[in-house]
Amino acid sequence: MSDLATTIVHAAEGRAQGDPSEAPIELTAFHVSSGDPASVPLSYGRNGNATWIALERALGEIEAAQALAFASGMAAATALLLALTETSRRVIAPRDGYYTLRLLLERLRSTGRGIEPVLVDLQDLDGVRAALTAGPALLWAESPTNPLLRVADLGALARLAAEHGSVMIADNTLATAILQRPLEHGAMASFASLTKAASGHSDVLLGAVATRDRELLARLLIWRTLIGAIPGPVEAWLALRGLRTLALRLERQCANASAIAEFLRAHARVRHVHYPSADDAVARAQMPTGFGPLLSFEVDGDASAADTVIERARVIRPATSFGGIGSTWERRGRWADESAPLSLIRLSVGIERAGDLIADIQHALTS
Repeated sequence: MSDLATTIVHAAEGRAQGDPSEAPIELTAFHVSSGDPASVPLSYGRNGNATWIALERALGEIEAAQALAFASGMAAATALLLALTETSRRVIAPRDGYYTLRLLLERLRSTGRGIEPVLVDLQDLDGVRAALTAGPALLWAESPTNPLLRVADLGALARLAAEHGSVMIADNTLATAILQRPLEHGAMASFASLTKAASGHSDVLLGAVATRDRELLARLLIWRTLIGAIPGPVEAWLALRGLRTLALRLERQCANASAIAEFLRAHARVRHVHYPSADDAVARAQMPTGFGPLLSFEVDGDASAADTVIERARVIRPATSFGGIGSTWERRGRWADESAPLSLIRLSVGIERAGDLIADIQHALTS
């Protein structure tokens, strides 16, 4: 099947007589086995579960790769860091990317784990080249970034990494494989928090890594098994159910986000809107069908002014995370380690009617 919207509906489904309509939830701590553990498909519950395997098969079909599911997005990120810093400890990461990754890198540095984080502007290819010239590294790309929605040229970054004996992986949480294909732009692995748009209903914490590199997959599997960062079967089932409607949800969410961004750009109380533009050639080439459900904007005023806007909403709920079917927003600067401007509001656009959302934002912005 060439169209991902069709593939995602039927991914990992059974077609034999008697197959269930969807993979069942397998609640078990172990499977009956004896003899050589390598000779049986499933044994101890930390090594595998039929429900995660169905989710991983579906993710793999969507990515045209192999996938591993993890207990959370940060569990997946940690496994990637452990697997790809076994020889080179330098990690080049975006200074405006997901702040919890920066916290993890700093924690690994400050506690003597040997990790050397180097924060750069991924849009500055000369700066990235300079960082890579200092020696082999893991180049951790994120595009669009969270929360400033800045788009990096993944293909150019992957080529720079390869030229300097390094590898690139990409955090594709915001776009998902429906809107953007990092593996096709040269990434060794594509990582995502399934908690966000992929599952879409704000009811699970999960993460995943997709790769076409069998050696990396094997190393990730070892780390997942050893540290126990495994997905729960109920969560895996919920994520697989949500995944089926991802293309449909994103189509609506992208259209809503674009309409809201246009409205906000013309509003007198909004200083700046952060959302990719169709005029951006890199964004248009990498994400040809839409720029995702997340946008952010800076209110004309201070942190208190932004907080007041959030409190006045009647439809959009105040909350963190993003990608769910219901719209949420928050002032990102409320998190102590976030580097976003103090008056910046990050808005996760849901599947409601665009007109209702715009009316709610207009009401909230009215002083």
